[in-house]
Amino acid sequence: MRRRPCGKPYVFRVLSANKHGLSEPSEITAPIQAQDTIAVPSAPGRVLASRNTRTSVVVQWDRPKHEEDLLGYYVDCCVAGSNAWEPCNHKPIGYNRFVVHGLTTGEQYVFRVKAVNAMGMSENSQESDVIKVQAALTVPSHPYGVTLLNCDGHSMTLGWKVPRYSGGAPILGYYLDRREAQHRNWHEVNSSPIKERIFTVEGLTEGSLYEFKIAAANLAGIGQPSDPSELFKCEAWTMPEPGPAYDLTFCEVRDSSLVVLWKAPVYSGSSPVSGYFVDYKEEDSGEWSTVNEAPTASRYLKVCDLHQGKTYVFRVRAVNASGVGRPSETSEPVLVEARPGTKEISAGVDEEGNIYLGFDCQEMTDASQFTWCRAYEELAEDDHKFRVETAGDHSKLYFKNPDKGDLGTYSVSVSDTDGVSSSFTLDEEAIPLKSELAYEIFDQGQVRFWLQAEHLSPDASYRFIINDREVSDSEKHKIKCDKATGVIEMVMDRFTIDNEGTYTVQIRDGKAKSQSSLVLIGDAFKAVLDEAELQRREFLRKQGPHFAEYLHWDVTDECEVRLLCKVANTKRETVFKWLKDDVLYDAEAPDLERAVCQLLIPKLSKKDLGEYKATLKDDRGQDVSVLEIAGKVYDDMVLAMSRVCGASASPLKVLCTEEGIRLQCFMKYFTEEMKVNWYHKDAKISSSDHMRIGGSEEMAWLQICEPTEKDKGKYTFEIYDGKDNHQRSLDLSGQGKTVVPGASRRRLIGGLPDVVTIMEGKTLNLTCTVFGNPDPEVVWFKNDKDIELSDHFSVKVEQAKYVSMTIKGVSSEDSGKYSIHVKNKYGGEKIDVTVSVYKHGEKIPEVSPPQQAKPKLIPASASGP
Repeated sequence: MRRRPCGKPYVFRVLSANKHGLSEPSEITAPIQAQDTIAVPSAPGRVLASRNTRTSVVVQWDRPKHEEDLLGYYVDCCVAGSNAWEPCNHKPIGYNRFVVHGLTTGEQYVFRVKAVNAMGMSENSQESDVIKVQAALTVPSHPYGVTLLNCDGHSMTLGWKVPRYSGGAPILGYYLDRREAQHRNWHEVNSSPIKERIFTVEGLTEGSLYEFKIAAANLAGIGQPSDPSELFKCEAWTMPEPGPAYDLTFCEVRDSSLVVLWKAPVYSGSSPVSGYFVDYKEEDSGEWSTVNEAPTASRYLKVCDLHQGKTYVFRVRAVNASGVGRPSETSEPVLVEARPGTKEISAGVDEEGNIYLGFDCQEMTDASQFTWCRAYEELAEDDHKFRVETAGDHSKLYFKNPDKGDLGTYSVSVSDTDGVSSSFTLDEEAIPLKSELAYEIFDQGQVRFWLQAEHLSPDASYRFIINDREVSDSEKHKIKCDKATGVIEMVMDRFTIDNEGTYTVQIRDGKAKSQSSLVLIGDAFKAVLDEAELQRREFLRKQGPHFAEYLHWDVTDECEVRLLCKVANTKRETVFKWLKDDVLYDAEAPDLERAVCQLLIPKLSKKDLGEYKATLKDDRGQDVSVLEIAGKVYDDMVLAMSRVCGASASPLKVLCTEEGIRLQCFMKYFTEEMKVNWYHKDAKISSSDHMRIGGSEEMAWLQICEPTEKDKGKYTFEIYDGKDNHQRSLDLSGQGKTVVPGASRRRLIGGLPDVVTIMEGKTLNLTCTVFGNPDPEVVWFKNDKDIELSDHFSVKVEQAKYVSMTIKGVSSEDSGKYSIHVKNKYGGEKIDVTVSVYKHGEKIPEVSPPQQAKPKLIPASASGP
């Protein structure tokens, strides 16, 4: 259809035709609105991903350049390095900003965006930078659970709980405000941050009521304050029972149990605290139940037999000789349910025989820290019995000189996470392992799984379990145990795609037992499978002639690039070939008995770029090794040649040329692709008409044209080899040397012909350009005799380099040989010009076409014409 104006409705009908004419028209269509055609939108621009929460990322992008009738955008994400893209939205979004939820904390992702209109989807945008999913850095949330812990009538001791959210950075301290009841204004308690979560507020009025609020601070600033506490009356505590325990926290929340921890009361009453009762109830239930029938002396208690999925609250009551004290503040509600992906502490023995406890945490943030405890009391940093090593998301607690006194419960918690924690009871019933379950790959592609126990008795038993199914010794799984060394192993002859999963070894030795697992899923499995298949292919390759060392290169002392490879398992019938770009390379066949084959490339240049191959072949098989000389490989070769040339470069040499002075640096090989610089008085020289930079295969040079006083000074040539600079310098200042910039014989450059024919009565002007240093003497001669200057003969010098002689009203007596002599103490040059004068009306004499006169040298000791 021809293009028709948009916005108007049209109707259509169709007629058919043959050789007899036209048919009747079809029925008329309904009105159709003509519209401009639209194209698929172009791809969105730059994609920027930024931190948002622990499970979400904010993705923003530039709109496409062509966004005709855009319906919206689709966002895709994938785990970095996996190339497994998944959609983030299932219908187009109209804005160029989207929050992607449901991501894994601590995982790294990349994002891309597509635009869509009625015609279809655009190309994918460029991928965003890799981003780790973690909460954005903000100020911390407010503290909570402000509790009165003691009062002496003039001061109050307060305690509070750490904010639920740190803001992505460690808490630096706390700020307190107070006010009396019925007062509107708050008063600052401390101007500097308090690092501990307990503080005594001084200077209070006895009998008055006070309320407090507390704010936390981190690198991002000070967060919102807590809600005001309840009103506390400032009156001295004198009761004989203890005050409240405080700072109730929870760890190791599992499907039917958890561990409650608390801190001892600040006010102990009339006698020391002897124990604690822990009470609990379901949230919104009215009746409290006590967990322990007898007081526990510890400040922690594991509560079991809870109902999965139920929410509970807890409180703690301290006990002394006078009785049970007032209860602590009720804890926040706790959902009894194990977090997905919950991990436990593992025990092991390293290669040096050191026993350790290890823990991994994938949910860590920049503010997270591992805290190791014994009996839920944090280990002191200077404790000589333990050593903690933390790297990334893994931490280990090592035991120094362990003995029976080290038996007990050890726990670890990770701050700024959703309660990640675990514990491990170290007792004599556990079989210590020198090595956890690990794998190794043999050179034929078999995979060996193994672990080593510290000690196994002859009665010890073990089981290998793969994906919850026990496997027994067979051709497919070769299992054995050396009880003398404690090594248990399983060898799989062929490792395939079907072997992905979890591998576990369970050991029982009397009452003691142990277990170790190895998870090979996803990328971890793929790495093992790829390595096993590689080793199997390598084994098969080496059954015939093969390369023991693939093609690599170096540069010889003569600056030749040498391609090298090492062959093995060859025989007399084995054929070796060199190829470049799949064309046979003209090179001498190597002696395969020597194993090492080499190909020399002298004076490497861009003509040598290409793909080089070395091939081996006989009746047992074949092998090939490839090296492409291009890009970075070629650049590295040039740098390596620069290293050889720079080390062997000659001192700078001076050569006087017709144009001036040339500084030369000779070397074994030079190419302009080498990274070289020239400097004058430490200032880098750029190539110009005055100072030209160049070189040949045997040297680099700097040409100084028409040198002047300004060109005096130190000159340096530098060649860079990727690591070091090699320099050669020469001082042309004249100090201690006879070489001075511009110190050369006087020279004449162009402008004078060898023959001049002129008509009588005309004015003749002879002009040329000269240079030299020091300034020379310029003398004109006629027929080898000095010319006496007069109105008839005049000489002029302009700008110290343009010299001319003028003869006014020439006559036949002015015919003859004219010479200009230019000379200083270093010598000079002269030019002869033949002048022929003819009379008016005479035929112009026939002479050879004039040529530019050639200068003749004048020795430094010569004088006169």
